[in-house]
Amino acid sequence: MNAAAGNLRTRRPRGLWTGRLFYGFLVLSLLIGFLTLGALLAQVFLEGYKWVDLVLFLEAPSADPKIAGAEPAILATIYIGILLLAFTVPLGVGTAIYLEEYANRDRWYNRMLEVNIQNLAAVPSIVYGILGLAFLVRGLGLGRVLLAGAMILTLLVLPTVIIAAREAIRAVPDSIRQAAYALGATKWQVVWRQVLPGALPGIATGSILALSRGLGETAPLLLVGALTYVSFNPTLLGDFTALPVQIYQWIARPQEEFRTLAASAIIVLLAILLTLNAFAIWLRNRYERRW
Repeated sequence: MNAAAGNLRTRRPRGLWTGRLFYGFLVLSLLIGFLTLGALLAQVFLEGYKWVDLVLFLEAPSADPKIAGAEPAILATIYIGILLLAFTVPLGVGTAIYLEEYANRDRWYNRMLEVNIQNLAAVPSIVYGILGLAFLVRGLGLGRVLLAGAMILTLLVLPTVIIAAREAIRAVPDSIRQAAYALGATKWQVVWRQVLPGALPGIATGSILALSRGLGETAPLLLVGALTYVSFNPTLLGDFTALPVQIYQWIARPQEEFRTLAASAIIVLLAILLTLNAFAIWLRNRYERRW
């Protein structure tokens, strides 16, 4: 008994110091990441904030950086965002409802669908770009148009929306469903009037976060055919660029003024993405139900 107690006393300090060292390593890693990110953001802001003006929002790209703007890229980014929401929300929520409320998990195709959705969420974005080039641009003959870019970004963020919507639907207590059934409601009435309203905050939050990811992507759009120089406003079936692509084009220019202009465009893109993320957090905190 005394030997066991002695071994326990000698092991505790070792475990305690190991835990402290691991905790210190985690804190140090977090600090390094935050400091690096803060330094990069500070550099971008200091270089580009003076160029964030009406010229950037109202003028097209130009060979002269003093009069160059990003209006076509900003408009295309807005159009892509609207199309992303229009495509991903119905498809993603509908798939989540089917998998959570209707699908028979004993069927092999339902299990295969669930596994593929989980795997597709981890596929690199450039793979989606290659798929879009082969299937949408060349296979279906859409060409290098804004619609093709929005469709491939839809495929990119769709697994994220489905997973978020499934988690939100799963969080609705089963007792609510059973109470509705006891009152004579049909399956669809339960889903439409009880499950979806309760899951709506989580679905909206996941959709907004997925939207912010899609708007920040560059590689799929470059492969699908986004141009690096567009001097006219985009159309659904016309040539297009996007804000990340425009930033890439300006950074590749040798003139220092274009790199400063790229920093100002980065500030605009970050403002859009941070606004979307902040709205998603507010929406979750404001309307999420505590079951």
